[in-house]
Amino acid sequence: MDIPQPPTIVVATGNPGKLIEMQVYLDALGWQLQLKPDHLEVEETGTTFLENARLKAATVAKALNQWAIADDSGLAVTALGGAPGIYSARYADSDAARIDRLLKELEGQSDRSAQFICALALANPAGEVVLETKGICHGEILLTPRGSGGFGYDPIFYLPSLGKSFAEMQPSQKEALSHRGIAFSQLMPHLKELSPG
Repeated sequence: MDIPQPPTIVVATGNPGKLIEMQVYLDALGWQLQLKPDHLEVEETGTTFLENARLKAATVAKALNQWAIADDSGLAVTALGGAPGIYSARYADSDAARIDRLLKELEGQSDRSAQFICALALANPAGEVVLETKGICHGEILLTPRGSGGFGYDPIFYLPSLGKSFAEMQPSQKEALSHRGIAFSQLMPHLKELSPG
């Protein structure tokens, strides 16, 4: 399949932090990333991370007639039936409040297992999703937050194999082990085929 080379890709988010994180993974490909315009809102009506990633990538790509990449990610806690899941960012109005709510809901639960999930989708300028993948990182929820790095639920997401929370890891270590890192590592061989030059 002859796919045009995308020198610029729109990241289907208004979050500059997410663009910076994606740029780390995509730097080697020589692409320029840019945020979607603020006025272009995409309602996340999907019932899974992958559905929402597809929706965001396709809508932004078609609206701007440019290549677009989207990620939808969150935390799924076993004892809470997979919650907060696709509502991870909307679980409360701040990171601290989201963590507080989650820990309260887990009080008295012996099963602390959880997974971080990241779905990625890449759409061409016609709005067709041409690549997609999902990365999963398994861990546990701590009783109290630990560490000062990262963002979101990182201070309470713990990897027993390392004895550290995401917030206690060096950025390079988290990049390699995280759900987003896993998703990008699966996507990269295919992305290289689209890379300019």
